[in-house]
Amino acid sequence: MVTGEALVRSVNVGRPRAAPWAGIGRTAIDKQQVLGRVAVGPLGLDGDEVADTRHHGGPDKAVYAFAREDLDRWAGVLGTELPDGHFGENLTTTGIDVNEAEMGERWRVGGPDGTVLEVASVRTPCNDFKTWMGRTGHDARAWVRRFAEEGRPGPYLRVLVPGTVAPGDPLEVVHRPGHGVTVTTFFRALHGHPELLPELLRVEALPAQARERVETYLGSPASTATGA
Repeated sequence: MVTGEALVRSVNVGRPRAAPWAGIGRTAIDKQQVLGRVAVGPLGLDGDEVADTRHHGGPDKAVYAFAREDLDRWAGVLGTELPDGHFGENLTTTGIDVNEAEMGERWRVGGPDGTVLEVASVRTPCNDFKTWMGRTGHDARAWVRRFAEEGRPGPYLRVLVPGTVAPGDPLEVVHRPGHGVTVTTFFRALHGHPELLPELLRVEALPAQARERVETYLGSPASTATGA
């Protein structure tokens, strides 16, 4: 759902740094804003790397997007400012409710010949995220639970058409599947609302981990999206 002129407000990248407080001793959550154009390939943005490759990264989690509107809301809750990129997102967007995007929805960034991204998965809050918030001066008490309860995690995106992105690029929804399974629905199904898991079968190219959760819930192999 577009709530105004949808744009990429900032592009943020980071490389793993030593961090004794992080689960594996290093983290790339501290993203820095890039002013120029950044190349985007199947595994993400140029200059951006994943520290914990077991839980992050890969084609289904190549690019992470979070809305400036949601950052502003959290800033109000926390009583402190939150700069673009502070939640570890690669793209800070404005003018689009990224959590109402449907799984499989496609965005073109940068105009007619721009990069095409597809909503593929969702962010799961972790203890490193909680610790990062505390270390940067924010109220991190029960942060993972608080963040999860909101059900607005922001989507991970596949890269369907590589290209470049830059701050100020227009963001256009060029395909919406119509099945009604939004980022929020997907997240809630995986976190606290298992009764929603069968709904995920409407999603084509459902990530393997999510499909396993559905099959476990149903007690049998899940049918395909077209046969569900």
